[in-house]
Amino acid sequence: MLETADNRFALEASELGGLQSLIKPIKPEILERAATLAVRLKRKREKAAAVGLPSVHRSVSVSFTATEAKNEFGRLLEKAILGDVVVITRHDAPKAVLISIEEFNALSDAPEARINALSGEFDALLARMQQPASSSAMQVAFRASPEQLGKAAVEAAGKRG
Repeated sequence: MLETADNRFALEASELGGLQSLIKPIKPEILERAATLAVRLKRKREKAAAVGLPSVHRSVSVSFTATEAKNEFGRLLEKAILGDVVVITRHDAPKAVLISIEEFNALSDAPEARINALSGEFDALLARMQQPASSSAMQVAFRASPEQLGKAAVEAAGKRG
């Protein structure tokens, strides 16, 4: 049993999957904050699973100074490969993040999938607009007088409301 807790102990605990290490005696407000953090992390994981992010996706961030990152890059890389989000800081400010390739691909593919879906919708709308009926309707609309356009707008508004 450890007589005193130190950063080495906390680091070893995080490598074994521990999210938080608390030292007895624990003040109620500290325990409450730790429990709140655990619930928040669980909800983030559930939300990530619901939107289809890979199972290795974790919302856990592990922070290291730039010096630690330089000296122990292999270990940090392994943590990222295993799914941890590794934040590298300089002067207590985040400067870089290491993530697994699965998480990178999930983040990279998400916007592409949305763009592809929108592109498909655009193509379908364009195809509909180029059909003969739509083309002739547009020609009629361009030749319409302001009074005819106003009447058509009032009729269309009445159908929607």
